Order: sequence, then structure tokens, then C-alpha cells
Amino acid sequence: MNKKQWILGLVVLAALVALFLWGRQRFRFDFHVFRTQLAEADWRKIAVGMCCIYLAFVFRSVRWATLLKHNKKIPPFSLLGTQVMGFAAIALIGRVADPVRPYLVSKKTGLPLSSQFAVYIVERLFDAGSMALIFSIAMLWIPEADIVKATSHSGMVSAMQSHSPLLATFFARYGGLALTLFGALFLVAVRLWGAPVASFFERAFGLISKKLGAAIGEKIRTFHAGLDTMRSFSEFAVTASLSIGMWILIAYAYLITCQAFTASHELASITPPKCVLLMIASGGASIFQLPVLGWFTQIVAVAAALTGLFGASPEAATACAATLLLVTFLAVIPVGLIWAQFEHVSLRKVTHESEVAEEIADHHPADDVDRPTANAAE
Repeated sequence: MNKKQWILGLVVLAALVALFLWGRQRFRFDFHVFRTQLAEADWRKIAVGMCCIYLAFVFRSVRWATLLKHNKKIPPFSLLGTQVMGFAAIALIGRVADPVRPYLVSKKTGLPLSSQFAVYIVERLFDAGSMALIFSIAMLWIPEADIVKATSHSGMVSAMQSHSPLLATFFARYGGLALTLFGALFLVAVRLWGAPVASFFERAFGLISKKLGAAIGEKIRTFHAGLDTMRSFSEFAVTASLSIGMWILIAYAYLITCQAFTASHELASITPPKCVLLMIASGGASIFQLPVLGWFTQIVAVAAALTGLFGASPEAATACAATLLLVTFLAVIPVGLIWAQFEHVSLRKVTHESEVAEEIADHHPADDVDRPTANAAE
């Protein structure tokens, strides 16, 4: 980690310690009940949830291979290792390791690194669209009060709630669907008219800052290059189906893990729409993922959601939140480390190399920096 990350990590650690000491004075937490909740959990269901997460990595591998079809045909499962190692790096090192997956794919396939960053952007868009679609459908079965409570962490929704509760509820219920539709229209516009759209945004944001305008224009051109991986509606449908299927698996992993806590009626009886509500309420905790410390912030955020939204006891909520972190985020670490050993890859070293390669690609997009030459092997 660099100096800024260390400082941020220490600040977060100090905040967590202060929060723990404050909560210890105000709230009663029974560690015996906490251990009982874990002991009485149905670990077969938890194992099923973990299998769903591993299967989601298979979907990611197939999706990435599908997006590479026009550049290079590769076996659909050949990129599974790059996905597993990439997410293991994120879990261990933090969001700074996000470029690891496109970097590893580039090294494995011999394709330009810039093309893999373009695929990564397209992948992120399909993830966001799939999540928004699933969330929007689930919102149709959730009472308005619960929706507002789950989205109260959003400053925009809170501001709307104080001025117009009806508008706030409508935005919370259908906002994801509207954003998905907007994203789809933007995707079509960039796919058909990439250069003019990039020039338009470059000029528009250039009025504020020429550097900002140039950066946004370059990102849109990169995005356009990534969309060239889909040249027919059938290819779009396959990619969308893989994305939606993958997020259904992840949502089911959340659901069955919560239902595994049979000693808590509130968790054992959780429904699919409410589980999606939990994913919405806790999703923000993983955006700024710090090494190790981020694990505890996620547990706190998810436990607060389980207590506030569903009325689970603090002990049951904390036990479930810690297990969810294990199932959906940390379970990939041992497999990723073992895979990295077989591939002779150092996750820490390849994270640094991918950061450097991304910075070079951003500052010198036209230069011949696409093929990574640094060795990530130890």
C-alpha cells in the first residue's frame, strides 16, 4: 500500500475502534448468543451459497471469452484463473487491484492491454445493468416504507424524502430501472456513433476543464472499442443473459446464507425481494474496499442493515454479516492463492504492475504500451 492508503487505513481503524467502544457502552452484545447463532446455522446451506459464488466466476470467464470472440477465439473456461486470481487480489489488497483481471487476461491471451480495459468497462456496464434490473423487479414486491428505509443512506433520496416523499419512493423503486434504460440507450449511441458522441462530451466537459474533457472523450472511445466485441443482437443477448444469470446466482447466495441462520426467525424467513433489499442497503460498503479493514466495515454495514431493516438481533445480524462476507467475498482467497502458485504469479506484484500499466495507457493511449512486458512471476 502507498502512504495515502496507510493513512486512510489508520483513520478507518481508529474510527472502528471508537465505534466499538461507543457501541459497547450503549448496546448490549452477548458473545455467547453470537457463538450459538454460528453453531446452530445450517452450514450445508452456507456451502451451497459458496458454490453459487464459485459458479458465478465460471459465468465471468465465459462472458469475458465471449467478448473476446472477434479478437481471438479462446476456450470459454480458459480465463477462469484470471477471474479467480483477480478477485482474490481485490479481497486481499483492496479496490486498487481492480485492473488485475484485464492485466492478467492480456498476459494470458497476448491481446493488447487497452482492449482488455475496454472489455472490463463493458463488463462493468453489464454488471450494473443486471443488478439494476434485478433490484427494480424485486422492488415491486417490497412496501414503500422498507424501500425508503433501505435507501436512506443515499443523500439524494434523503433530500427528496424531506421535500417530496412520493417522489423519493418513486425514485427508490424505479430509479434503478430508469438508469438501466438510460445506460442501454447510451450504450446504443456509443456503439453506433462512438466518435461523434466522444467529441460531443469532450467539448461539453472541455468548457469546465480541457483535461477533464479529454479524459472523458478518451474513456468513451475506449468504451466504443470495447463495444466492438458485440456485433449482433444475438451476441448482446448472450452477454446480457450471462450477466443476469451470474447476478441471480449471487443474489441466491445471499438468500440461502441468510436463511441458514435457523436460530433467528427474522433471518430464516427472509424472502427473495427482502434479500435484494439487503444487497442494496449493504452495496455501498464494498465500493471503497480497503485491505482487511474493509472486511470489518462491510460486516458493520451489513449487520446494521439486517438489524434495522429486518429486526434481527445484533448477535444474529453480526454472525450473518460475517458469514456473508466469507461466502461472497473471502471464499475466493484460498483458491486464488493456490491458483496463483500454480501460475507462478505474485498477486501483490501483479497489482502494482497493472496499476502502472493502466496509468501509462491513460496518459499515452496512442503509444505502443498495450502489450505488458513486465514479469509478474516470482
